[in-house]
Amino acid sequence: MLQTFETDRLILRERTLEDLENCIEMDQDLEVVKYIPEIVELINGPVSSYNKHRVFVKNRIEAVYPEGLGYWTIETKGLGEFIGWILLIPIDNIGPDIEIGWRLKQIHWGKGYATEAARVILQYAFNSVELEKIVADIHYLNQGSIRVAEKLGFKLESSNDDSTYNYIRYSISKN
Repeated sequence: MLQTFETDRLILRERTLEDLENCIEMDQDLEVVKYIPEIVELINGPVSSYNKHRVFVKNRIEAVYPEGLGYWTIETKGLGEFIGWILLIPIDNIGPDIEIGWRLKQIHWGKGYATEAARVILQYAFNSVELEKIVADIHYLNQGSIRVAEKLGFKLESSNDDSTYNYIRYSISKN
């Protein structure tokens, strides 16, 4: 079971099957998932399927991650409104690198929630899980996520100079 965190405005708790419908609803907003081709394909591709999307999200929720890693649901403090989620998992679910990522409902963009949640998870990752380095692979056009990563102190590690891979890697180390 993952630790629960509170900030001034947020509660971060382990994501459970009770969050399934909120996650699926959030993903239906094409603006929210536009830089995540796997999700766009599931919800809007030629073989899109609500059931396949549901199974994909359910499998992510039920997956077993290494100790201290996984997904947290982000809720507003007090109201308990679903804002989105944040993850800390082995990249591509296999590692060895550990990635951080976030997805928020569009209505909550630009309010500092992603930065606030990620700051807590980074502190936890370095101090409790004792990770030395965390990466964030971000689509090169996703300026919102790039700004969040930079605010948190992530540095550009690799770019998409050859344009064959649409993601750029940011990383942050413990020291």
